[in-house]
Amino acid sequence: MIEKKDNVYADKMLSVSPFEFDGSVAQVFSDMAKRSIPGYESVIHQIGVFAKKYITEGSNIYDLGCSLGQATLKVRHSVAKPDCKIIAVDSSVEMVKRLNKILERDIGVVEVDVRCEDVLETTLENASFVILNYTLQFVDFNYKNRLIKKIYDSLNKGGVLLLSEKIVFPDIEKQDYIENLYFDFKRFNGYNELEISQKRDALENVLKLDTSDEHIKRIQSAGFSSVNQWFSYLNFASFIGVK
Repeated sequence: MIEKKDNVYADKMLSVSPFEFDGSVAQVFSDMAKRSIPGYESVIHQIGVFAKKYITEGSNIYDLGCSLGQATLKVRHSVAKPDCKIIAVDSSVEMVKRLNKILERDIGVVEVDVRCEDVLETTLENASFVILNYTLQFVDFNYKNRLIKKIYDSLNKGGVLLLSEKIVFPDIEKQDYIENLYFDFKRFNGYNELEISQKRDALENVLKLDTSDEHIKRIQSAGFSSVNQWFSYLNFASFIGVK
């Protein structure tokens, strides 16, 4: 499938609608992620490393908010434990359609079950590996604790949660400084001022962002015995929780 360049916000809009994972986003999402998320490809690569270490035989692997399945595919080609299955979940019909087409062309021995449903409603069980890649930031604050606890309860002993998110900083000056550096990152990757401004407006009331400490406390409160922030790049961070 040909990867298209992200130009969703390139034209001036009379009014900017709230961001959603519709058809226009789905067809450019790979490019959007690489150019908009600092360290995105490094995070995907490391998911494969963690997969080799933590996935166990006969268990389920969940990619919650899978989008076009970059993490799913990395796991699929990194681990081939007997009787393992990857369950890739996304609520976007357009994302799921494109992911199914991608999987039709993919050669991998691990079964992938793609489900179009809300991650809050997904049944989780017998898990050794759960991925939440830039997904929790779209979940209402009232449901975040419930989802993390649900993931914890589904994991077998020694199983892990991998969480990657855009974060905020409690210090206002630091927040402004890092956010401006992030906009520089986007400019360097070819986005112009109009695109940056309109995308920011589209996400303003959609993203529900936490600080790193809030993420760590939430994971710890769910019961995980070990919680670490293993990656950070500007205003994006990744965490691992081990049951």
